[in-house]
Amino acid sequence: MEKIYVRGGNTLQGTIKIDGAKNSALPILAASLLTSGPNLFEDVPALEDVNTICQLLEQLGVEVSWLKPGTLRIDAAHINTCETPYELVRKMRASFLVMGPLLARNGRARVSLPGGCNIGTRPIDLHLKGFMALGAEVVMGHGYIEAMAPRLTGSRIYLDFPSVGATENIMMAATLAQGTTIIENAAAEPEIVDLANYLNAAGANVRGAGTSLIRITGVEALTGTNYTVIPDRIEAGTYIAAVAAAGGQVQLTNVVVDHLKPVIAKFEEVGVTILEQGDGLLVIGNKPLSATDVKTLPYPGFPTDMQAQITAVLTTARGISLVTETIFENRFMHVDELKRMNAKVKIDGRSAVIEGVPRLTGAQVNASDLRAGAALVIAGLAAEGVTEVGNIHHIDRGYHDLVGKLRALGADIWRE
Repeated sequence: MEKIYVRGGNTLQGTIKIDGAKNSALPILAASLLTSGPNLFEDVPALEDVNTICQLLEQLGVEVSWLKPGTLRIDAAHINTCETPYELVRKMRASFLVMGPLLARNGRARVSLPGGCNIGTRPIDLHLKGFMALGAEVVMGHGYIEAMAPRLTGSRIYLDFPSVGATENIMMAATLAQGTTIIENAAAEPEIVDLANYLNAAGANVRGAGTSLIRITGVEALTGTNYTVIPDRIEAGTYIAAVAAAGGQVQLTNVVVDHLKPVIAKFEEVGVTILEQGDGLLVIGNKPLSATDVKTLPYPGFPTDMQAQITAVLTTARGISLVTETIFENRFMHVDELKRMNAKVKIDGRSAVIEGVPRLTGAQVNASDLRAGAALVIAGLAAEGVTEVGNIHHIDRGYHDLVGKLRALGADIWRE
């Protein structure tokens, strides 16, 4: 089994181009099921999760082909089944996003219960509540969920929590529904806006994405289109964290700065200098780092997908930091691994109390999920000696060539 090895102590210097956003690409590729002609997608990241959703689309009868790295052609003119196989859906929670498009286009969808990172309870009841409000009959049993409706009908849907996945699934389903659908307390993440922009480019009528109220007026059909996925704010944030941990000076290109404001603000509090330059950021790591308090919140708050990375950085910051996780109840699994590296962290309910130490020490650690894996690599950059990170298949799900990019910046890092 492959592992990543990091020998700490090197500062980072150079330039990194940020890839297209995983959390935009997955729902957008699922949404291509709504279209009757070919789509051409640019800046699609070459990730395990993207490969999984492409395999899932092919199982449904969709034509999928990579024209070159980052460019993907998808033609969903002919869908030959409405059922998704368990072996693919169990790999990745985002696979459940095909349910809304299948239901809207074919009047039926049968999808296996989803899998993905083990970071806590992520119920799908909000997705199902939305489908039922649109007129679908939903049946659960034998590990599958089946939804049926000859044609969906627009409705007013209030989400008890601004779930990104539920907002996306309901929004996609509503594009072909009869009448108007209003989603209240909708998620406002940039990835929601990106999905809405793609749907509108394909002929949908979606208004208000990026706010808490989204209005979708149903249309008869969607056509294929050309679309470029937005840059990945979490990948950009991860490299900011890497520079913060290792020190140095790195230019990040292909960045939407507005999407990163809560992340930039927190890292500036820690002591990192971040300057806006053209389509990117200049990140300067300064020592010593300062403690701060972090609380994860729905957008535009600090993203839960950056919590593990900033926790790793704060292990060597002067003073006491408090990191509070409000989105997922099981997202501190990386803490025990950081403690193996000499970090001083105590978990108190949904908070981690971090007492900064002068230096971490290399150790054998294992990634429990995607962002935890990135956090352990970041910790390795700041550690004395060699850190050996196992279970790196999690990292490959969300970062393309993390090792190669860090090595290009001067990190002493390798896979074997």
